[in-house]
Amino acid sequence: MPVVDSLEVSVYEVATDNPEADGTLTWSSTCVVVVEAVAEGVRGLGFTYATPACARLIKDLLVEVVCGRDAFDVEGAWSSMVRAIRNMGRPGVASMSIAAVDCALWDLKAKLLEVSLATLLGQVRDEVPVYGSGGFTSLTDRQLDEQLSGWIDQGMTRVKIKVAESWGTRADRDLERVRQARSRIGEECELFVDANGGYRAKQAVRMGLEFADLGVTWFEEPVSSDHLDVLAGIRSDVPMDVAAGEYGYDLFYFEAMCRSQAVDCLQADVSRCAGISEWIRVAALAEAHGLDVSGHCAQSLHAHPGSAVKNLRHLEYFADHERVDRLLFSGVLEPRAGSLRPDPSRPGNGLELKRSDAERYRIE
Repeated sequence: MPVVDSLEVSVYEVATDNPEADGTLTWSSTCVVVVEAVAEGVRGLGFTYATPACARLIKDLLVEVVCGRDAFDVEGAWSSMVRAIRNMGRPGVASMSIAAVDCALWDLKAKLLEVSLATLLGQVRDEVPVYGSGGFTSLTDRQLDEQLSGWIDQGMTRVKIKVAESWGTRADRDLERVRQARSRIGEECELFVDANGGYRAKQAVRMGLEFADLGVTWFEEPVSSDHLDVLAGIRSDVPMDVAAGEYGYDLFYFEAMCRSQAVDCLQADVSRCAGISEWIRVAALAEAHGLDVSGHCAQSLHAHPGSAVKNLRHLEYFADHERVDRLLFSGVLEPRAGSLRPDPSRPGNGLELKRSDAERYRIE
């Protein structure tokens, strides 16, 4: 069997065109930690949108437990990585580091077998539905209209904007922007909102009822997902679906969220929750609780595993990641009629690092 000869790690930082903001955070760049797993001259690509600290952790702790292993034994490598970070703690940087390596190993295995990653994982659908996501609170009204129009032009029937501006202190502005979005997209398109945990509990209920009057069908993180009982109470008091889970890093977190009945749809991020290996298990966990799963951001990483999950509702087609992925990688999928279609003719996840183009963004 081929063995993993090396893990090559690089870090890229891409500035946003302008500072961007949601309800609780402002940022001006996106950092991408890229891992290439190499066996017999074949390169598997994985990455995570995270801090450069992930690169250090991969080099310090994960390289030695992955290199030299059977390149087909991805689950074995995953288990060894989880054991290796025991004293570092599973949430956060450690799980995002594992995610980048795990995604690279799955891509490598598929490429060695000369099949698409969707085929290797067991494809159950040819296309995966997506929703346009961005709608940052920092956008001008004109910019918001242009972004929404772009998604509609791409055939998307679901879009999401940010609310809870300035930690929920501009509720009137939130409602104004939701009205603007509804006016722009019309009545046939679903409208989602994401508060990023910025509202207080009763405020979230009040806002949720007003959003419902404007046809909002998805209320993401109305309050912090750390407070599952509060989240469950809000879910019972508002008519639209409540979603959360993007900050889940292991199966136990998602089990607690499901058991508490805090969400109508479970979100999970393959670039955070320790990769494809764990993401597939999270989807199975959601199904066991009668829930759909939605892929949070990282659409280029989610398309193939998403096509292998029966209870997938949709993937988030995140504006920032659309831009960054096209700058760094070739083979990025184009949305068609509101869906992404993994290419069965391209081995692995279909992505390759554009080395010469990416070099200008490299910081490590």
